Amino acid sequence: MDKQPTSPFLRSVLLAVIALTTTAMNAQNDLVVHVDGLSNDTVYLANYYGAKLFYNDTAVADAKGTVTFKGKPFEEGGKYAVVVPGPKFFEFMMVDEPMEFKTTAANPSGDIEVIQSKENEVFYGYLNFIKDKRTERAPFDAVLRDSSATEDAIAEAKAGIAKLTDAVNEYQYYLTNDPRNFLFGKYLKMINEPQVPEAPENVEDPAMWQYLWYRSHYWDRVDFDDPRLVRDGAFDQLVTRYWSKVLPQIPDTMIVEAHSLLDQVLQAGNKDMFKYMVHHMTYASESSKIMCMDKVFVDLVNSYYRTDMVDWLNEEQLKKILDRAEDLKYTLCGNKAPNITLPDLDQENWVKLHDIEAKYTLICIWESTCGHCKKEMPKLERIYDEWNPRGLEIFAIGNDFEPEPWQEYIREKELTKWVNVSDNPLINAQDSATALIYGGVTNLESLNFRTTFDVYATPKMFLLDENKNILAKQVGAVQLAEILSQMEGLEETVPYFAPDEKKESAENDH
Repeated sequence: MDKQPTSPFLRSVLLAVIALTTTAMNAQNDLVVHVDGLSNDTVYLANYYGAKLFYNDTAVADAKGTVTFKGKPFEEGGKYAVVVPGPKFFEFMMVDEPMEFKTTAANPSGDIEVIQSKENEVFYGYLNFIKDKRTERAPFDAVLRDSSATEDAIAEAKAGIAKLTDAVNEYQYYLTNDPRNFLFGKYLKMINEPQVPEAPENVEDPAMWQYLWYRSHYWDRVDFDDPRLVRDGAFDQLVTRYWSKVLPQIPDTMIVEAHSLLDQVLQAGNKDMFKYMVHHMTYASESSKIMCMDKVFVDLVNSYYRTDMVDWLNEEQLKKILDRAEDLKYTLCGNKAPNITLPDLDQENWVKLHDIEAKYTLICIWESTCGHCKKEMPKLERIYDEWNPRGLEIFAIGNDFEPEPWQEYIREKELTKWVNVSDNPLINAQDSATALIYGGVTNLESLNFRTTFDVYATPKMFLLDENKNILAKQVGAVQLAEILSQMEGLEETVPYFAPDEKKESAENDH
């Protein structure tokens, strides 16, 4: 081995040369792939974004099947794929280093050979290791599936599987703790669950203590400083599971936890991770079938979209999201319902929602020509008869644009026991509406109640408390009965519905 230069000057010169050489080599981080069986064919570069694969770049192989793609900067790294005609592909880790592979067009993933790339040597080394361990495990699994296997054979098989599992765990520990900080090691770490400790002896509810510990340490396995982590399905699985399984599906709790997590990502300056998380949370909360989850959607929109922190959407996309949040602002659970003021059944006396004194008030927006409404109204009658003495009142808003059919139906079916209100074309005329609003008779939210309550289908129901705060929304008659019974700590006191009615209501509830 050559001796190190003893002169400080020579040593500094040598170190500078090494640094310059290393920089020059690192700058040449192009991806070179030799594909046996290709000749002047189009080849695609694709990258994962979460669990989905998206085309990223295109190149044409030369006559010998060699194709070159320009490398990516650090922040655009992640799990990528080279796609050849078929289409067939092989995956690799896109990192900031020279990368060269050799494979075949017939079996690109099976015939892959890493010529240059330490990161991908580690990646494919692990994949081959796991493949070998699965082969070793196959005979043990066969024994466990064999109903005629002896107890000794079963014990030996279980011991063999345990030994293989220990080997895999040891290998994973080595990769995830390697000081060279491999990207694949970070991906591998994301799929490993945190080891939950035993609860302290003085804890009253050990299971709850362990759950809260798990929730608070769920993201310990993720490097918030690394934007490359979003380009792998493991990250998508983490986000999806956290949002839909780990967190309790309680809007207020989810809002707090969302802000806490997003703040950590923003503090790390990880825009790619922030983008992925906030998009997932926004879409999941807006499309959720769980009652009141739109409260999370509106909060996220107001906190991040309306404040220009989401800058990757075009003007049309952003407007659509902002408008949707605006549509929902009056009907969020926990908020006070607007003081809807509309004329009664005779279209003469104006009735205010907030003037109703009741422990519970149900707003029911319905139409006399709506088939589902006609099935629900008799059920509401049964609920009203049982629960009106307990403090329930119904504020039924007719959604018919002409009052006559609505009035006729109510009188025919004798639905006059509760409050019935509606609008009509006369009061909605521009001059009339303006005069009524400025005269203090009603308000804009009342005359626009269809927009106020986001009415896109009927019936639409909202359960309010005594202060007219929204307790529940988008409920059907069956669900209403169950909610009232739960809130009062009662079993269902009367057989409101036959089993077929319950099934039908569950299928039609929004």
